[in-house]
Amino acid sequence: MSPKLVLFAATVATFAAVVGLPATADAADYHHMHLTAPDAKAAAAWYIEHMGCEDFGREGACQVGDVQIIWFEREVTGASVGSGVNHIGFSFQDLTAKMAGWKAAGLAIENPDEPIRDIPGLFKLAFLSDPWGTRIEVVEDHEWMGFHHIHLSSPDPDSTLAWYQNIFGGESDSLKGRIDGLRYGGTWLLVARQAEGTPESTRGRAIDHLGFGYPDLDAAAAEIKSKGVEFNMEPRDYTNPLGQAMKISFVTGPDDVYIEIVQPGS
Repeated sequence: MSPKLVLFAATVATFAAVVGLPATADAADYHHMHLTAPDAKAAAAWYIEHMGCEDFGREGACQVGDVQIIWFEREVTGASVGSGVNHIGFSFQDLTAKMAGWKAAGLAIENPDEPIRDIPGLFKLAFLSDPWGTRIEVVEDHEWMGFHHIHLSSPDPDSTLAWYQNIFGGESDSLKGRIDGLRYGGTWLLVARQAEGTPESTRGRAIDHLGFGYPDLDAAAAEIKSKGVEFNMEPRDYTNPLGQAMKISFVTGPDDVYIEIVQPGS
């Protein structure tokens, strides 16, 4: 962890101790990505075919391990690049073989003549985009397979990462000893520096919002509010398309990233 992030976290912990608050929220689970496409069923089918996702019974959605990918069915207002969520990442056992299949299928691959880079001390990686504007990093990381990471974009990566740890917990870790981040189970949250300008809001774009889950949303919301975070939507009851009773709420994170906080249904 960088010295700046350590100092920020220490300051948060000191303040919390003085006023009698816990230094960090109980760690959330990473629950879902909510993307946007005009045809949710077609989008889910694309991720099932190309990204190794599985059908879990909800129309217009799919799942990778414990992470759900869900779509708003509407026109997309902009690509993920340019917002506070630059891209998402998937890890595969054999990236070279997968790339051959993606090329044959005509996917939008960055640097198509030599798409795969082998980064010493890290892993093989490449980039492509889905048909609706979500940028996807594909990697060959045998330690962390499936849905691999969320890569945010921020003018101040250290403060942004510290905010997520303070609000949602997560395990502070370093990906291959090279990139500071937070882990929520097998999902990494990483932040890259945006050199110029300010990220645009994620709302309505290809990646509309992130989704974290707590077993008790009301208790989590009270703690999150105690840390100065205002809710765009207070926790409320919701029945999802599978008929499961759950609770949902929304906040806005750094760099105008929209975030849903849920109490999953059962």
